[in-house]
Amino acid sequence: MSAFPAIRYSNLYYLDGRLLSSPRTQLSVTRRLSFCQAKSGVDGSFSSRLMPASLLAAEKEEAKAVLTLFLKKRGLSNAVAARTIKSSDELIDHLVSRLHSIHKSRYLVGRELSTLEIRDALIPYLESLLEDQGSILLDLVENFPNQPDKEKSIAPVSPPDLTVNAKKLKALSRVSETGPDGLLPPHILYLIDLGMNLDQIKGITSRFPAFAYYSLEGKIKPIVEFLLDLGIAKTDLPTILVKRPQLCGISLSENLIPTMAFLEDLGVDKRRWAKVIYRFPALLTYSRQKVEATVAFLYEMGLSAESIGKILTRCPNIISYSVEDKLRPTSEYFQSLGVDVALLLHRCPQTFGLSIEANLKPVTEFFMKRGYSVAEIGTMITRYGALYTFSLAENLLPKWEFFLTMDYSNEELVKFPQYFGYSLEERIKPRYALVKESGVRLLLNQILSLSYDNFDKTLRKKIKKMHSDKAIIDTSSSKD
Repeated sequence: MSAFPAIRYSNLYYLDGRLLSSPRTQLSVTRRLSFCQAKSGVDGSFSSRLMPASLLAAEKEEAKAVLTLFLKKRGLSNAVAARTIKSSDELIDHLVSRLHSIHKSRYLVGRELSTLEIRDALIPYLESLLEDQGSILLDLVENFPNQPDKEKSIAPVSPPDLTVNAKKLKALSRVSETGPDGLLPPHILYLIDLGMNLDQIKGITSRFPAFAYYSLEGKIKPIVEFLLDLGIAKTDLPTILVKRPQLCGISLSENLIPTMAFLEDLGVDKRRWAKVIYRFPALLTYSRQKVEATVAFLYEMGLSAESIGKILTRCPNIISYSVEDKLRPTSEYFQSLGVDVALLLHRCPQTFGLSIEANLKPVTEFFMKRGYSVAEIGTMITRYGALYTFSLAENLLPKWEFFLTMDYSNEELVKFPQYFGYSLEERIKPRYALVKESGVRLLLNQILSLSYDNFDKTLRKKIKKMHSDKAIIDTSSSKD
């Protein structure tokens, strides 16, 4: 039985904190709310079948863009990359599915991923495919999920590459050939026992031949046991080693432990080393001079030691950004918009990994063309650092066009730029439809940021107040 009595206002019903229309239209409104809430499968896992087609289409375009960039960075021409993408539908679907698996919690609360988050999720996975498949990656992209023919001949190499390839082939032979006992080398068997497969190991060796010569007892095993002692799950070790096999070549006593102590002195939370290393294992392989240069810049921007520690813990890959080529120019650009750079670095350091020309300026121009001043744009980015990480075509533009139908002034987005971080089809449209149909008015942040229960309660309270006020006015009018 319902916890609340059904309350009827005109042609509206309110039941269990849900606004329903009259019986004739009740079903469609209920479905909208159910769709707004039903974001998980029967087993609690995320189901992309519940996602609107427009969001899936947008994510596929994002995945195509990431794959195109990845192929071009591997030396493919624009024409070849474009032609390959046309034959990659199966892989694109797989990449989108992987996004849903990695970021399930984000989808469950109706939050869309930014372009940068999509890129950060897919690039490492594509790199692992490259390491596994090597020169036949192109075939893999076009034929996914079918395995390409690994015996397919490859283009001959030029003479300058022969020495390099000879070293690589020798290293590959070392990790893949069996001994007189018919077994693979001990360090390879140990890595396989950790959960790696031989193709992964060969991929690492192809990219980093020195890995083949690391001894089990002297190099690999001590690092693995050290990482396990830090709380890193055994299942995460293959990912870490694929990302940064150089870790196995670093001395624990002379390099790794002193580097970690140095980073802890800078404020890295030692309780979160497992997450930090899994997220960005390269952090432990950078020189102290490189780390100090980045930290000095963060101090220069006005960040406290505590804030710097939190940034290095949450976004350790900021160390990989060049101070003079990336961090300083990006900071100067945001300063020109009146943004509090220290606050932006603290809230959303990943924004500083974006290209000024390709990512930042187009977003600024987008808002300026729609009547926002430089000062207002600066306020928006200060309040919501992730704003500049979203795709213009797939996120900002469609949400802006819907915002124009919502009876709010442009100033509302200055107050609540987080609007662009919510799913248009799963959060914004369904909730606004309920508010619109109820005849009440809520602030934009009330519509989107409240939990489902609190949103229902707030809407119900507003409806009661509206009809209570109307009753008072009617009573006063009748007395007159």
